Amino acid sequence: MSAERVASSGPVAIVGAGSWGTALAIHLGHRGAAARLWARDADLAREIARRGENARYLPGVPIPPRVITTADAATALRSAPIVVLAVPSQYARATLLPLLAHLEEDTVIVSATKGMEPERGLRMSELLAELAPRHPVAVLSGPSFAREVALGRPTALVAASRSLEVARKTQRALAGPTLRIYTNTDVLGVELAGALKNVIAIAAGLSDSLALGENARAALVTRGLAEMARLGVALGASARTFAGLAGLGDLVLTATGSLSRNRMLGLAVGQGRSLREAEAATPMVAEGVRTVSAALRLAREAAVPMPICAAVSAVLFEGVPVADALAGLLAREPRPEEEVDVSRA
Repeated sequence: MSAERVASSGPVAIVGAGSWGTALAIHLGHRGAAARLWARDADLAREIARRGENARYLPGVPIPPRVITTADAATALRSAPIVVLAVPSQYARATLLPLLAHLEEDTVIVSATKGMEPERGLRMSELLAELAPRHPVAVLSGPSFAREVALGRPTALVAASRSLEVARKTQRALAGPTLRIYTNTDVLGVELAGALKNVIAIAAGLSDSLALGENARAALVTRGLAEMARLGVALGASARTFAGLAGLGDLVLTATGSLSRNRMLGLAVGQGRSLREAEAATPMVAEGVRTVSAALRLAREAAVPMPICAAVSAVLFEGVPVADALAGLLAREPRPEEEVDVSRA
């Protein structure tokens, strides 16, 4: 479908009333835009509308009156030229399928999900192309804690689409005084970076659980970035993308920030909690848990080594002690650093 036919005005619909979807709706509301927030849970939608706040996912942050919260798909999606999908990757297919009938013909679907479909390892743009092949697709990624976006703190993201015009329309629809959005056409690189950084953030939490220090964390983040870029380039992405907001920017935030659910999950597991206990401790999903298996499957197919991701998988799913996993990483044969130069395409 021609990108020029994509409408650029009208309400923005946000599918998913978790922390990220709610934060985007709040941002749009403060910007004066018409925003509709769709919640699968009708009780949650009513509670948000009644309280003017999403106490379950973003407690203490008021939602502007311009934001309409509803569990009715027709109300949320009617005449919306932009629909943002902000649900965990494991629920994306089941969430989107019953909503497709309510989309306008030229609606742009924007994935704000940083993960891969667990069953087949599909990136969200691949899943959207399969489920809604007639709709233009974009992805939104970059260093962004939902609470900070909701509070209006300065944030920079990237909107990526194979069509630069679609990326620009997404940029215009979502950007605001406190949310700067850049465009990119490397959808593959942006999505891989956004998904893989969650796995490295879990590794950072595991490292922090052993009190190994900031030197160790810096080394882990740096080598994690090289690992992410190595797989991305092997699959056809641009190395430069991994040095940008979706790669380095998001990795630094997620691997070091106190609000990072993936880092906190790694920290909890490293301190002795089971994976189930760590996941149950928060209503929000740590995407890295589901992403690591998909990442390793892609790595095997591309014959690309991903030792940090393999170590995370061993700890989460095979019961390998964190200290043993770290020892395995340190015991690897010495190698040159310049395998992938993330500063060059």
